[in-house]
Amino acid sequence: MSTVASSATLHARRINRGMLFGGFSIFALLYCVQPLMPLMAQQFTLSAAESSWVLSISTLTMAISLVLGGALSDRIGRKALMTASMVGGGACTLLCAFAQDFTQLLVLRALLGVALGGMPAVAMAYLGEEIAPQSLGVSMGMYIGGSALGGMSSRVLTSVVADVSSWRFALFGLGLAGLYAGWEFWRSLPDSRNFRPARPGLKALCDGARMHLRDEGLPWLFALGFLLMGVFVSLYNYISYRLLAAPFGLGQTAVGLLSVLYLTGMFSSVWAGRLADRMGRRKVLWMMMGLTMAGLALTLSGELIILVAGMALATFGFFASHSVASSWVGRRARAPQALASALYLFFYYLGSSLVGSLAGLAWGAAGWTGLVSLLLVTLGLGMLIALRLRRLAPLDAAPAFPNLSTSEAV
Repeated sequence: MSTVASSATLHARRINRGMLFGGFSIFALLYCVQPLMPLMAQQFTLSAAESSWVLSISTLTMAISLVLGGALSDRIGRKALMTASMVGGGACTLLCAFAQDFTQLLVLRALLGVALGGMPAVAMAYLGEEIAPQSLGVSMGMYIGGSALGGMSSRVLTSVVADVSSWRFALFGLGLAGLYAGWEFWRSLPDSRNFRPARPGLKALCDGARMHLRDEGLPWLFALGFLLMGVFVSLYNYISYRLLAAPFGLGQTAVGLLSVLYLTGMFSSVWAGRLADRMGRRKVLWMMMGLTMAGLALTLSGELIILVAGMALATFGFFASHSVASSWVGRRARAPQALASALYLFFYYLGSSLVGSLAGLAWGAAGWTGLVSLLLVTLGLGMLIALRLRRLAPLDAAPAFPNLSTSEAV
């Protein structure tokens, strides 16, 4: 019996290690350009809203790609598609370093989004199939914690390297790191044990999407992902413009170091997952979103230390909220689970593109006060959804996961 338990523990550790690399790579490659936007705006003569498309184009194509990627993985399997996604993302980032103009850069970043679309939704489905229900919150937290680590380190490193060399050299180095992460992911992640191929075809995809969209809770979780990610990306998209300008006047490296606050997200994603496993997702989600709103309000301060504290609180709350919401999708969705995860992340990254670009217009028209006002209203809508989810009735049929009671499935 102890040998079986030891084997199960080793299996879970390998999954968590692989997902840590997977989360790291996705966020690192996707968001490495965020602190470089002011530099690109200057080099290519762009406005803040225009330069934001170097990120928004990737999240937009990724939103579309991951729906197809989730459906494809239901046919060919999870691990192979996720590995190919990570390797393709690393290769596209390498090529971005050689882009001759902003149009070429946008094309390569669009291809990056297509490549990375094979990872996020499939990872959520893989965890839902391979991890015991009582441990799913922790494993999802590990994946999102890896995302936080990737987002933090890539922003810091690209800012430092851009200060001493160029943004091109920074992207080249990060592309190499992405290829290495893909190799580690392939080496660490066990092959699926519980995967069963689903029937392929457009009709199956449409039928599955229709079923998920008719669920009492899933569409609200999809909308929540849209709002959460839109707020968070907008916050980090434009904080560099504020801190580089008067009265702060910080340098590029100092602005990049603000991403160290992602460490709070690495902690909060795992912590909130465990807390939700004990207290329930309803209570934890509402509390964490309230912390995010409080953090946004603090960034209105003209005192640097208070502003940074607000960024930390907002980062903590966002990663905790996302960890709870995404694991809730994995717990509630029935087959095809990968498609449910893909739909959640479709809206999640669509929010990044649309709200992120809209926030750029708010920044240009009314400065930081206008931007934060827009984000508070956006997150206020998310709070209303979270309150509605607190009243969501348990599933009334057999859940998709073995040994999971209907009271736990919501």
